[in-house]
Amino acid sequence: MEKQISLLIVDDDVEIRHLLEQLLTKYAYKTHTASDGEEMFRVLEKESIDLILLDVLLPGDDGFVLCRKIRAQYSIPVIMLTAIGEATDRIVGLEMGADDYLTKPFNTRELVARIKAVTRRTQGSVAEPVDVLSGGEEVVEFEGWRLQKSSRSLLSPDQVEVVLSAGDYDLLCAFLDRPQKVLSRDQLLDFTKNRHAGPFDRSIDIQVSRLRYKIEVDPKNPKLIKTVRGGGYFFCPKVTKT
Repeated sequence: MEKQISLLIVDDDVEIRHLLEQLLTKYAYKTHTASDGEEMFRVLEKESIDLILLDVLLPGDDGFVLCRKIRAQYSIPVIMLTAIGEATDRIVGLEMGADDYLTKPFNTRELVARIKAVTRRTQGSVAEPVDVLSGGEEVVEFEGWRLQKSSRSLLSPDQVEVVLSAGDYDLLCAFLDRPQKVLSRDQLLDFTKNRHAGPFDRSIDIQVSRLRYKIEVDPKNPKLIKTVRGGGYFFCPKVTKT
């Protein structure tokens, strides 16, 4: 029997929370709700959550701030919900570590499709703080870095644990599985989000930038992930798997 996916809906509008809870329960998801950041973290301490639906406009810390706080402690994927729909808000959300975004009002089927896509890519990630690397599991190495795939743990050459969001992990794996090859933005979107890029879709560029800040010595002068003008991106290091 497949594990029931557990969702946490974070929205200060009680009607929206109840509506989403009812709709998603019909799709066999286990749902939890929270009205703000404090309540959200109380739920995370008690429950095993597979994905968070996080509204942007919240009292106290907004969704962007909360997304950054989540990303500092957990590897849980986050889909941000915004009523604004501005490109800037989507970019900021991705920069804060969100894995996807959806503009209100949205179609229920589209929401469920986004949830399925994200959870399908992140099956096996846990709603607990990421543990440091331990032996006995598949490890991928590049330029002194070590990625333990089963726990999604990344250790720097200086033996520092680097927390990866689900989006960071998916993108890094796309590069590690295809090193020293030019990958277009469309290919990277297909590998990481199972969709194609629109004419103004900058989500892959934002995610590449975010990943660079985690693994590059100088993100503004990257040595590991090179930009190929008109082509996409090129992962330079040799990759070994043990």
